Amino acid sequence: MQKIDSKAYRPKVHQCQCPDCQQLGEHPSKILHAQLNLLLSRLDEQQRRWCVALEAKKLGHGGVKRLSQITGMDMNTIRRGRRELDQGLVERPIGRVRLTGGGRKPLEKNTHKNRAIPSLNGVTHRD
Repeated sequence: MQKIDSKAYRPKVHQCQCPDCQQLGEHPSKILHAQLNLLLSRLDEQQRRWCVALEAKKLGHGGVKRLSQITGMDMNTIRRGRRELDQGLVERPIGRVRLTGGGRKPLEKNTHKNRAIPSLNGVTHRD
């Protein structure tokens, strides 16, 4: 059995950019911010959005900007999470990360197009 390197599967954890964490020395918030970012690294995109939105709501005025500094999430993403929470997540699907129809469209193989292209063998270049 092949041993799997657990470091290869670790998601990237954002480093807090808030003023408290950027100063030299210890600050009580540094550990909490690091743990929040560790937790967020294990959640899917909508769970991250909702978790950060809830934390921003707890902070009140300026919370969205502060959580954006802490987590690296865009302020509009955090605001979107707040709106979704305020609406009771009614428009969010259960068991899916994206809404129906979201994401990349599947590639379709069309063998008829391949047959319709005439062969270029024997075609000469005009000068």
